Amino acid sequence: MDPGKKYEAIVVGTSAGGLYALSNILTELPAEYPLPIMVVQHRSKDKKELLEDILQHKCKIKIKQADEKEKIEKGCVYIAPPDYHLLIETDLTFSLSSDQYVSYSRPSIDVLFESAAAAYKDTLIGIILTGANNDGAAGISAIKQYNGLTIAQSPEEALFPFMPNAAIATKMVTHIWTLSEIQNFLLALDKNGKT
Repeated sequence: MDPGKKYEAIVVGTSAGGLYALSNILTELPAEYPLPIMVVQHRSKDKKELLEDILQHKCKIKIKQADEKEKIEKGCVYIAPPDYHLLIETDLTFSLSSDQYVSYSRPSIDVLFESAAAAYKDTLIGIILTGANNDGAAGISAIKQYNGLTIAQSPEEALFPFMPNAAIATKMVTHIWTLSEIQNFLLALDKNGKT
């Protein structure tokens, strides 16, 4: 870790078991959290805003589905809409795409992480949680290549360890942490996003 380093955004990718993992790391974050958090959770396209509603019920921080051309603001968790890739533009707005599936997924973690890495460079934190495929491994590599901070949930703790294991196998993961350790790290970032 780089003491005093300033971060500007967090991206999170998860699949099977994701609701439990997201609930664990997001519930204690304050409403005035200093960074935006963008999430891809693999889910079926008929589940319109159920995930957002469930998380908002448990969390103080604002939870919402990301919208086309929306300006990214701190203190908000943005969740990729079902059946759309979520991308971050260089002007720090969202774009949505219905391009082909990536790693059998739409939304794809890799698509979000790679576009976020290009937009935020070394001020990005990428987190891979539980899941049953390798989506996110290429995205973690992209974040690390821009000198961002990369975190994987400990596979021993993950409900589905395949996704964190795939990220770890890239040798591009800075920290392998439990959900509790990830939450503690997020809570420790100061009001300026510094470690």
